[in-house]
Amino acid sequence: MSPAAPLHDRHRAVMPSWLALYYDEPLELTHGEGRHVWDASGKRYLDFFGGILTTMTAHALPEVTKAVSEQAGRILHTSTLYLDRHMVELAERVASLSGIPDARVFFTTSGTEANDAALLLATTYRGSNQILAMRNSYHGRSFSTVGVTGNTSWSPTSLSPLQTLYVHGGVRGRGPYAHLNDGQFIEACVADLEDVLGQAHGTVAALIAEPVQGVGGFTAPPDGLYAAFREVLGRHGILWITDEVQTGWGRTGDHFWGWQAHAASGPPDLLTFAKGIGNGMSIGGVVARADVMNCLEANSISTFGGSPVTMAAGLANLTYLIEHDLQGNARRVGGLLLERLRAIGAGLTVVHEVRGRGLMAGVELVGRDGSPSPRAAARTLEHARDLGLLIGKGGREGNTLRIAPPMTLTVAEAEEGAAILEEALRRAQQDLAAEETP
Repeated sequence: MSPAAPLHDRHRAVMPSWLALYYDEPLELTHGEGRHVWDASGKRYLDFFGGILTTMTAHALPEVTKAVSEQAGRILHTSTLYLDRHMVELAERVASLSGIPDARVFFTTSGTEANDAALLLATTYRGSNQILAMRNSYHGRSFSTVGVTGNTSWSPTSLSPLQTLYVHGGVRGRGPYAHLNDGQFIEACVADLEDVLGQAHGTVAALIAEPVQGVGGFTAPPDGLYAAFREVLGRHGILWITDEVQTGWGRTGDHFWGWQAHAASGPPDLLTFAKGIGNGMSIGGVVARADVMNCLEANSISTFGGSPVTMAAGLANLTYLIEHDLQGNARRVGGLLLERLRAIGAGLTVVHEVRGRGLMAGVELVGRDGSPSPRAAARTLEHARDLGLLIGKGGREGNTLRIAPPMTLTVAEAEEGAAILEEALRRAQQDLAAEETP
């Protein structure tokens, strides 16, 4: 196809049909600064999705771009066969921050690869291919991580090297336990876990769980659920893998890691991370207790995990986040944004629920009959784009708006984004009403 043809046509001609694109007319983003991005036509947008929670601090953050540029000017690549100062320094900081005693860190290039590595470690350590996972979960697109993903929209095959057993608890507002209070909900989910373990044949290796389910629509259990699970798991020697790919680095405001909302029974055995730490650079990783991390008896390396450039970027980005207390900003500005979104939702029938914590907000949309409405979510995305706001969507039915701006978001930008989203939701509600009118 000619290079002069529209980019979308060229994309469809060479990319897989299952590679999702947002919008009826897909958007090409050409540059960004702070909390804003620009498309190929020069239109500016307030970015409330950050490349799927990956632009954690800001677009074109000077400290990160400088670190990348300076390191690229020295050496781009060495592999893990050689010592790298930035990799060791970043690993030291991540290990210390993780809360896991005697921690070891292995760097990967993505969250999928991080979860894949965690599953390898857990199954090897325990000598079992049985994994517990949460319903409505998402852990990546590799063969093994698809096998533990509890969201059918993102699980294209039932084939897997793992035997996965799914338990309740990741979704508070829907399902058979939704009517219970928080304490009863936790009791019911623990009873379900005990029942599942009673049916398991063999030794279960690990539970893998997102403290807040990302692709699942920013759903979360009551605080303390995974602590209660941990008590059960501990009696059986089962490991706990916390998937912090979207919840890590203080995004939830109240905690640096999502697992800390469930800390009563101690830290996890393994922690996976990715996305925001690189602020757009390709970084993922696993933190684990030394005995778990060191259980592999075969040789291994990583060609691209822990590369000099990505490690320099991650170190600069983490330093900026901590020195500027972006966790505190996520708590303060995110709290204001959530209050504003809840006030908006109270006046619109299309909004079923506003949930989240910090700068991680989900807005679940329904039709006039109260059923999940992916159409409402799609229309809201289109209207928000027209009005200059980029947001994401997810949930099992694809009916939940996902809002996760860079963590440097200002109060003024939060107010601006909320106002745009309110208008977009009103327009989507009107669209649905018009479509349902005979």
